[in-house]
Amino acid sequence: MAKKDAPPRWDRRMQQRLARGEAAALGECYDRFASLVHGLAHRVLGDEEEADAVTREVFAHVWENPESYDPRREPLRTWVATLTHRLAVQRLRATETAALARDGRGTAEDLERRVRQASVAARADYIVTSMPVPLRAALERAYFQRRDYRQTAADLGITEDEARRRLRLGLQLLATAHETRPSGTPPEAGRVW
Repeated sequence: MAKKDAPPRWDRRMQQRLARGEAAALGECYDRFASLVHGLAHRVLGDEEEADAVTREVFAHVWENPESYDPRREPLRTWVATLTHRLAVQRLRATETAALARDGRGTAEDLERRVRQASVAARADYIVTSMPVPLRAALERAYFQRRDYRQTAADLGITEDEARRRLRLGLQLLATAHETRPSGTPPEAGRVW
């Protein structure tokens, strides 16, 4: 039996294959995480071309620096998402700073507020897509379809107590998206984002 704190086998093997320079490993990594990377980058930047550029940067970094990933510290998915977030925030900050200098509209505080808002929204999206399906299904029904916990329970074929439990846990996970920490800084090891 594997140790509880041992990294997942796929993550460990992927890091080893990338370190050996296996192009097929990069392709597998891209297939698994490209939609996550592009979605997070687009959520932060709000621009398709900028999100494409960040996606290229992320996978170039993965290819060129596989040793910077430590499978014992966090899952590969979390590392890739954190890298995406950092690069997207850096790009947003640079773009907004250039616009601020060029147009003279807004202040540095406005810039930081926009960066923080984009960062929180991207973290929330990541948390929702990373939730177990039962939690995500309950939240989607309650908040996107405007169903109460009784209707959610009926839709999912679960008890009302279970529906309330899933909604409460899902909301607790989402609340972590609003935790304050400086934009662009990586989360502590073991956190969802």
